[in-house]
Amino acid sequence: MTPIPQTDPPVEVRMAEIVFPNHTNHMGTLFGGQALAWMDKAAFLAAARYSRRTVVTARSDQVDFKLPIRIGQMVETIGRVVRVGRSSMHVEVELVTEDLLTGARELCTKGTFVMIALDAEGHPTSVPSLPPL
Repeated sequence: MTPIPQTDPPVEVRMAEIVFPNHTNHMGTLFGGQALAWMDKAAFLAAARYSRRTVVTARSDQVDFKLPIRIGQMVETIGRVVRVGRSSMHVEVELVTEDLLTGARELCTKGTFVMIALDAEGHPTSVPSLPPL
């Protein structure tokens, strides 16, 4: 297999899920806890991929649940590293639903997660600066 050259660290990750009944509450909509778990996973993957370090969640900032997500909908979870400190990475995460028959997409949930890069001993360690836009 031929490797694909990578010049800048990747800043984005995308994941797709389908909402099954075991993901939902009594109203047939996605549990908030399930949404947060998917969002935290995307934040983890985006930060780890960007920094090439072990990362942990330090904080989740305001998470806005704008629209319900229903059984049977596809959910794309998009995580983007938007700001970098010495060892911290701020990852903006969105949950976007897509109707698989029409292609209609809607932003349903959005939040920011702060991830910290760790060295082999579990101490905060530096991460690369964001590349210029």
